[in-house]
Amino acid sequence: MNLIIGAFTIGLILSLLSLGMLISFRMIRFTDITVDGSLTLGAAITAVLISSGWSPWLATTVAVAAGMLAGSVTGLLYTRFKIQEILSGILVMTALYSINLRIMGRSNIPLLDTKTVSAPAEQWLLSVNSGEASLFVAGWQVSVMDLSVLISSLIFCVLIGWLLLRFLLTHFGTVLRATGNNVQMVRAQGVNNNLMIVISLAISNGLVALSGAMLAQYQGFADVQMGIGMMVWGLASIIIGEALVGKTSLGVTIAGTVLGTILFRLLIAIALRWGLNPNDLKLVTAFFVFAALVAPQWFKSLHRKLSKSSNHA
Repeated sequence: MNLIIGAFTIGLILSLLSLGMLISFRMIRFTDITVDGSLTLGAAITAVLISSGWSPWLATTVAVAAGMLAGSVTGLLYTRFKIQEILSGILVMTALYSINLRIMGRSNIPLLDTKTVSAPAEQWLLSVNSGEASLFVAGWQVSVMDLSVLISSLIFCVLIGWLLLRFLLTHFGTVLRATGNNVQMVRAQGVNNNLMIVISLAISNGLVALSGAMLAQYQGFADVQMGIGMMVWGLASIIIGEALVGKTSLGVTIAGTVLGTILFRLLIAIALRWGLNPNDLKLVTAFFVFAALVAPQWFKSLHRKLSKSSNHA
């Protein structure tokens, strides 16, 4: 049960990362590598501020603002200075590595015996459970702290997903999505498409930084290396989500991204439970991404072959 709860919790937290990447990769068609740096940026700022006595809510808000600033810089490098999108992200991601080290002062900051955003849920569960530190769920003993983080992550994920859906259905959100689909049409309507790209990347990296802030509070530390490879993780989650639910509507796409992230985390957790060497985690992640990219095309090809054979018969 602890394995399932942990996998679901991290899956929900990282779904915020996937939702941010959904905006950049799928909606404005921008290959943003800033993600690897902005996730660590959110974690680093949150860890430093909370360990300095700040409110976890205020620290998380500052982390989101910093992530939005990082995304805006990437967008400006691309739109203002005409640097290629991949190179723009690489430049900002590289700079963020040193910036994150400057913010943290060292490579790792522990968050021991500090309040987090899940503290209200933990206090509520303790009051309901008569002060006991653990309770039974479906016959399994579960820590109140772990369950409170799961509940808080679920509330965050549902709220952010709903707000993102409502935003993307507004006139501004529609223009934002149109920027990725048809730039000429957006320009013809008198919209500054460069500004829309900057805003989109700011929102995207703000969500990524929020994911980093939540992840640091859940894991109890922030590490300067924790963002490496997270772009691949988010991309795999988006692809898995699309394979699960398709692209029938915007709401379904957002829900599919969240489900894909949770499923991907469950697969990783099961692989680790079965004895996977943690050193091979990135290799297995790359394999899952490869499978997620190839499998839909393979199934379509197989379906066409079966249809042709049945027609000939």
